[in-house]
Amino acid sequence: YEETHKIVILPSYATLPFPSVELPEKVRLAVDAILMAEGAERKEQVAAWTADKKQISAYAMDLRQIGNVVVPPSGWKCAKCDKRDNLWLNLTDGMILCGRRNWDGTGGNNHAIEYYKVTGYPLAVKLGTITSDLDAADVFSYPEDDSVIDPLLAQHLAYFGIDFSSLQKTEMTTAERELDQNTNFDWDRIQESGQDVEPIFGPGYTGLVNLGNSCYMAATMQVVFSTQSFCGRYYMNQSLKMAFETAPADPTVDLNMQLTKLAHGLLSGKYSFPAVEKGETTAPSVKDAVSFPLHISAMIEGIPPRMFKAVIAASHPEFSTMRQQDALEFFLHFLDQVERSNAVKPELDPSRSFKFGVEERILCSSGKVAYNKRLDYILSLNIPLHEATNKEELEAFNKSKAEKISEGKDVSSDEIVRPRVPLEACLANFAAPEEIPDFYSSALKAKTTAIKTAGLTSFPDYLVLHMRKFVMEAGWVPKKLDVYIDVPDVIDISHMRSKGLQPGEELLPEAAPEGAAESSQPVADEAIVAQLASMGFNQLHCQKAAINTLNAGVEEAMNWLLSHMDDPDIDAPISHGSQSAEISIDQSKVDTLISFGFQEEISRMALKASGGDIEKATDWIFNNPSASASSAMDTNASSNGPSTPVDAGLPDGGGRYRLFGIVSHIGTSTQCGHYVAHILKDGRWVIFNDDKVGASINTPKDMGYLYFFERINS
Repeated sequence: YEETHKIVILPSYATLPFPSVELPEKVRLAVDAILMAEGAERKEQVAAWTADKKQISAYAMDLRQIGNVVVPPSGWKCAKCDKRDNLWLNLTDGMILCGRRNWDGTGGNNHAIEYYKVTGYPLAVKLGTITSDLDAADVFSYPEDDSVIDPLLAQHLAYFGIDFSSLQKTEMTTAERELDQNTNFDWDRIQESGQDVEPIFGPGYTGLVNLGNSCYMAATMQVVFSTQSFCGRYYMNQSLKMAFETAPADPTVDLNMQLTKLAHGLLSGKYSFPAVEKGETTAPSVKDAVSFPLHISAMIEGIPPRMFKAVIAASHPEFSTMRQQDALEFFLHFLDQVERSNAVKPELDPSRSFKFGVEERILCSSGKVAYNKRLDYILSLNIPLHEATNKEELEAFNKSKAEKISEGKDVSSDEIVRPRVPLEACLANFAAPEEIPDFYSSALKAKTTAIKTAGLTSFPDYLVLHMRKFVMEAGWVPKKLDVYIDVPDVIDISHMRSKGLQPGEELLPEAAPEGAAESSQPVADEAIVAQLASMGFNQLHCQKAAINTLNAGVEEAMNWLLSHMDDPDIDAPISHGSQSAEISIDQSKVDTLISFGFQEEISRMALKASGGDIEKATDWIFNNPSASASSAMDTNASSNGPSTPVDAGLPDGGGRYRLFGIVSHIGTSTQCGHYVAHILKDGRWVIFNDDKVGASINTPKDMGYLYFFERINS
């Protein structure tokens, strides 16, 4: 975007162009000072962006300075190219070189970082950020690969003859540049195939302002409020007045109030209309979704969901920051908070439309079986690259790529061939039999190899498929799979419904014979525990992760660990059956939890796990939705007695679904990049890119990170 400035004279509101040589010098200096000044909001944003990041460099106190270079106060230029901005002064020898090249092609030519690789000189300061406020100067440590604090910066600058008190700020710091790049993401760079996207306005077509790395939230909420369940709960069946009247003393911290406010903002159409062009008096009225000619400005500010973000992020340390986050993690956190806010009246809970039951069948080599059940909101799918449908093209491309690299030539983006994997292959991989080595069999009283299969016990109104594009390479280096997923408009998962205990099947015993209770407990695989511990995780946490994933592997254990770090009982010692049976539970506390609407057996399990604390027990129940009276996952066996189905009361129906929403990710990691949503509305695909809403031309159905399907009711 381009910034323009004008001087406005009150009270007549006469305007003067700026900059202009015709303006008096005092006016020009005053305006320059105002434009360079950092407001309170800007300082707060930068502080939040850099929170917990800047540390004192380990190289600052003993930095050796050499040479007799005197650096002038202005007129700097890179010593190896013609760059005159984004320049860094090496604090060892005074060499001035340009910074790194950004992902979008802007920035420098990497001369400063290349110089460090040759010399090993560790610290550099960005010229143009040095002022009398030395704390604001941008100092970077190459070996620490981060912005740092140099307590002796004044001394280090004086060595090169720099009087910092007389310098003015002319460049943004790294933190400020990162903040601007993420807050003002370039629309032109992500519009589809270079086509002009036609803006759309009206009810349901309102954008969300990027609050600074909040695209993960914007994309997710646009899809969520395209569902009947959330639209009905917070818009059709609840007015703003009703939500305000039923809110507690402070509506600003009430999730129900903020969701209702957000729903009315997104769905009413009151905030979705084109900006008024010069010469027009009013914007067109909006009653239905309507497209306007491109000559009408599409720069609509949309809705800034600041209060909603503050409420939904209050209980989460990561979402309350201005850093980029994983859209999947936010989606799960959001549904969890919605479920909690509707605990008093679960029949009103719209998150139930996403919830379904998963059943795992474990076949022991003894011929006996165990059934483990849990609840989930998403179906997370591995991507079997060996099932790619374009293997011949891939082989030819890899051969051509190797030849070009050997010749010192680059491979253009147009030549790149990516694997194409059908969604059916991903679904089949989820349901395929999987071996579990070192499975402890309570029937054989020994470790053996078991076979695990999985299926769904219920089909939700809305099915969310998560594509596991982020994997760990050798050395535990995260990598994003560069792959296309061929996703049809309609899928049928009827064959994935689990059948439960079948006639003739015999369940594994629930417990070992008397005296063998200790040996029958699941034991953590030491190899898995050692690998996790080497990555810095707590030893006890690693053991629990291995046990709860039945020693399936390091990746499975790490995924469990990352999703259970905040469990109330994560630091509780691993209990054994003989010990847990001795724990005495106060019946009055059980009755209290039952009065909250929880089952008696679940209440007892929660109180045992939380040491009898009712508040912690409540948290345990919400954090362990898969817990059932049989506690099958903990004992590797299913209960023989009757129990309430884990998916009782959840929506269920046929297995045919239609694709209606896609959340796509641009970037190399979930912690950086950008999220965009595409939603099927009124028979056409629409792109939601923060505050920009337009008719999709080439919908990237094969590039999704999260796919949202709606059940087709026959």
